[in-house]
Amino acid sequence: MSRRISPVFAATAAVALLATAGFALAQVGKSTGKAEAGPASGDSSGSFEVSGVTVDVRAKDAESARLGGWRLAQRKAWGMLAQRLTGHGSTLGDSALDGMVTGIIVEREQIGPNRYVAKLGVLFDRNRAASLLGVAAQMTRSPPMLLIPVQVSGGAHRVFEGNSVFLDGWKRFRTGNSAIDYVRPAGGGPDRLLMNAGQTARRGRGWWRAILDQYGADDVLIPTVELRRSYPGGPIVGVFTAGHGPDNRRIAQFVLRVNDGNALPALIDAGIQRIDKAYQDAMRAGLLRTDRLLVTEPPRPELPVEETGEEALVDTGEIVAGATAGAAFTVQFDTPNVAALTSGESAVRGVPGVTSASTTSMALGGISVMRVTFEGNQASLTAALRARGWQVEEGPGVLRIRRGGGSAPAAAATPPAEAGNDSDG
Repeated sequence: MSRRISPVFAATAAVALLATAGFALAQVGKSTGKAEAGPASGDSSGSFEVSGVTVDVRAKDAESARLGGWRLAQRKAWGMLAQRLTGHGSTLGDSALDGMVTGIIVEREQIGPNRYVAKLGVLFDRNRAASLLGVAAQMTRSPPMLLIPVQVSGGAHRVFEGNSVFLDGWKRFRTGNSAIDYVRPAGGGPDRLLMNAGQTARRGRGWWRAILDQYGADDVLIPTVELRRSYPGGPIVGVFTAGHGPDNRRIAQFVLRVNDGNALPALIDAGIQRIDKAYQDAMRAGLLRTDRLLVTEPPRPELPVEETGEEALVDTGEIVAGATAGAAFTVQFDTPNVAALTSGESAVRGVPGVTSASTTSMALGGISVMRVTFEGNQASLTAALRARGWQVEEGPGVLRIRRGGGSAPAAAATPPAEAGNDSDG
């Protein structure tokens, strides 16, 4: 008896060579049974993921067999997740699992008239699953890391220019399960100019600071893949490198290979998973330390002191006019127009203890960034700004300020034209 097989299984042999590839051919919605078109761009959901769940189900027709396979995958994946997180198995009814599963990932499938054979991945809602299993839902994550994926193919280096299978792979990658807090630019507009392959070879910390401030990141990660093809449609070798920091310091390097050119997405997905693991291992080992020159301005050279023969002055702790010593902080503020930009700078300069305040990233109609030098620590700067009528949100070395709350400020800035910008900070 013949059996009709779906063409979805075209890359089976190549995927078998990469068991950890996790190639997401489609992400299937539980309620509609429809597959999403294209990669899930920038998917950062925090769902628990269980991959590599195999099912083989028979039913009266193809659709019933497929739905039965998904149900079986849910039950098997829940037991695997419980074993992984708690050390012992667990069982739940289908109704409870239906309310907890957020998606089904089709890694590989064969569909017959009354049979469904597949290898699936299952996504579980993190908070609900953690509550039932009695484990912590939160994980320790790195500081925000700007991601610049470089693909080298045929001697050409590209990041956001044109088509890039490496960039598409990072769009498919679900960062919510990683301890690395990736900042993934969309790749349009100024992204292609600010973050090209040439930028990854530059060492100037000043330009890197401006870019990181623009995207709200503390550091940069530069993963690279070099694709080597034997002939069109033939074997492909990928040389993957995990780089870190403005000096693009190598964290790890490895080589993967597939025999079929159609399996290139599987090769990329497997490489990205190993790169992410290398970054997580480096973070736990303390190797992803941020360059101190990316956090603060480099110290200025001291001016020579002329010998006058007079008695040396005693430091009383007072702020001397024109002094530039102090800690540098990044301050984000709303700039709906030019007047708001100017008044915001002057208002911050008027805060006691602030020795300098200059805009490093201007975004009219959005959120601009200024570099503020302050004689004191971050807590003192926050208190001084609040005393002047600013609302302040804090992060490591970064402050987000808005007008409103408290008494009227001494130097009032023009209020933002639209409150919708507040969510960008």
